[in-house]
Amino acid sequence: MIRLSMITIDTPDARALAAWWADRLGGEVVQDVDGWFCMVQAPSSPVALGFQKVDTPTPGKNRVHLDLDRTPDIDRDALVAEWTGAGATHLGRRGEEGFSWDTFADPDGNEFCIGDPH
Repeated sequence: MIRLSMITIDTPDARALAAWWADRLGGEVVQDVDGWFCMVQAPSSPVALGFQKVDTPTPGKNRVHLDLDRTPDIDRDALVAEWTGAGATHLGRRGEEGFSWDTFADPDGNEFCIGDPH
């Protein structure tokens, strides 16, 4: 049996980006291999995030991105303010009635989405 266990992101500073994501997800950096590879585990998530130090990350828009969901008790505007205040860039609101999300970029420019509750 094969299962998804981790999604790995290339970055010039694995420690810094891992710490940023750990803070945003309420998780922790559970592995740090001399700063060239770090792993973040978020509470109740079966999939970890890996951060691998590379000299030159692949340029352009990332082809794979994270999709996160907010719970109904989190106000959308407050969420955008919180994430941008922590260093994310808000790239816009997308979707339509009943299926919408906000697209962001992390401090390294990696895009990700936070969807409305569904």
